[in-house]
Amino acid sequence: MDGKQLIKALRAGEMVYGTAIYSPSPIWPRVVKNLDLDMVFIDTEHTPHDRNTVSWLCAAYSALNLAPVVRIPEPDPYLAQMVIDAGAHGIIAPYVETVEQVKALAGAVKFGPLKGAKLKAFLDGEADLEPELADYLEKRSGNKALFINIESVPALECLDEILSVPYVDTVLVGPHDLSCSLGIPEQWDHPEFDKAIRKIITTSRKHNVGVGIHHNFTHHQIEWIKAGVNLVMHSSDISAFNRALTAEFKTIRDGIGDAGNIKDENVHF
Repeated sequence: MDGKQLIKALRAGEMVYGTAIYSPSPIWPRVVKNLDLDMVFIDTEHTPHDRNTVSWLCAAYSALNLAPVVRIPEPDPYLAQMVIDAGAHGIIAPYVETVEQVKALAGAVKFGPLKGAKLKAFLDGEADLEPELADYLEKRSGNKALFINIESVPALECLDEILSVPYVDTVLVGPHDLSCSLGIPEQWDHPEFDKAIRKIITTSRKHNVGVGIHHNFTHHQIEWIKAGVNLVMHSSDISAFNRALTAEFKTIRDGIGDAGNIKDENVHF
């Protein structure tokens, strides 16, 4: 998919598949291409990728028709514009909790390079854009997707208001942070966590916004898809590597009676 196809599919409730990519190896894109995905999630919140690496990754995955969507370190419009300039087909903004944050992000993603008082007046509904300018911005930025991470109780409580801003294309739940905000860290089967997830799904679909949960475990993904999730943002290259080799080395050691083991830790990427 490209950015425009991604937006259309997510808003229509069609299934979209993606994973998080952390490795900048030039060998990796062709391996990822074999997974038959629609998009990749490139993270700059929890990784040391610099602008050059992000730009290279965006170019590589774009060339393979895998829409690169980049998570910025904070919900800042200038950081959003930076990764759009690097070639991202969309941005993921972490820990969004207010309408004001969404408007500022939408300005950068959907209406760049317009900035300042003119942009603010438009986003606040106080002024219209000139027809030629509106047409130019649609052609330039109408194919850029805006994802927001919903990962806190305050965000959950005002999600309906947040999604009343018409520029959000997809809600992506950050389950680890959300579970911590709820006071039940990593308790994925807790009734309160399940209630929160289902509220996010229902509210997102009511606004014709795509919804997904970045998670590592397939049984939860299947359950949430049945509840209305249409973005399967499953695992990451580093998490899959950790799980697969942990299991395989355990099989080898068990098979030869070796009492040694390797440490199995959750990787929250």
